[in-house]
Amino acid sequence: MSDPTASIIIRCYNEREHIEKLLTGIFNQQFEDFEVLLVDSGSTDGTLKVAKRFPIEEIVYIDPEEFSFGRALNYGCEAANGEFCVFASAHVYPKRKDWLETLLEKFDDPAVALTYGKQRGNDRTKFAETQIFRRWFPDRDQIQTSSPFCNNANAAIRRELWEEFRYDEELTGLEDIDWAKRVQKEGYKIAYVSDATIVHVHDESPREVYNRYQREALAHKQILPEQEFTFIDFVSMFCQNVVSDYRTAAAEGELWDAILGIPRFRLMQFWGTYRGFAQEKPVSERVWRRFYYPDSNTYPSVGERDRQDSQEDDDTEIDYSSLLGDSRTE
Repeated sequence: MSDPTASIIIRCYNEREHIEKLLTGIFNQQFEDFEVLLVDSGSTDGTLKVAKRFPIEEIVYIDPEEFSFGRALNYGCEAANGEFCVFASAHVYPKRKDWLETLLEKFDDPAVALTYGKQRGNDRTKFAETQIFRRWFPDRDQIQTSSPFCNNANAAIRRELWEEFRYDEELTGLEDIDWAKRVQKEGYKIAYVSDATIVHVHDESPREVYNRYQREALAHKQILPEQEFTFIDFVSMFCQNVVSDYRTAAAEGELWDAILGIPRFRLMQFWGTYRGFAQEKPVSERVWRRFYYPDSNTYPSVGERDRQDSQEDDDTEIDYSSLLGDSRTE
């Protein structure tokens, strides 16, 4: 049997609520020459029991103590057999049946090293984050030769380039931007594909928003050391974005529903960014654990993961047809 064109790599940790919708969308793609691999970092909520209902090629385990985003991607790419490695977060799902083939189309240009697609929220997405999605993921395609921005929640790379440029396993985040920056230095291009749309479901607490932006700021300092984010930047960006969000929310008739959520989200976003840039000391094990396992004081053990997955009650039958009805159209 020949190797598949694409290997879809999904990093997951306690994603029972979301992963069946993602896998349903994947296994109903028009482009079918792919394999699916999960990289699990200690799920204890039955995620793997749900995932095993689908024809997944392999589940790769990474010990929680060793987890980083870059290391998890390297584990997945090592196990992959496809010409292209496609990355999808476990809490996203494709909007259309042509998502995969659309994401891969730009690779017809041999100079394209990475493609990434549009992201949008759902009815649970905080209003401020919907504005971030609109700004970062516009409605037009782009070929980037200098900006390394991309996002591995919905992206693909040439596996042969990964052999030469492995992901940085020490970064606390933004491993995708670091990778893009390195390949661009060698003359490769990054392609943004606006029609390759996924829904990205973020339902984070304020503390989780703060954690996310703090760890990304720590990585940002390492990747782009010439950039900074001062306290004045924090105040300025917070005020500017709150005012902009309020104006947009008012124009769209959503101001009342978002009136408290907007400043709460923006405060955590920019305060986390400021604190990440201001941190001089190396990241401690306690802080590292908080970044990746915010709901737990300790790492889940392998025994705990296997025990809870095996005891999870199969109390509902997945309605695949109704799930497809949610993800089939724009």
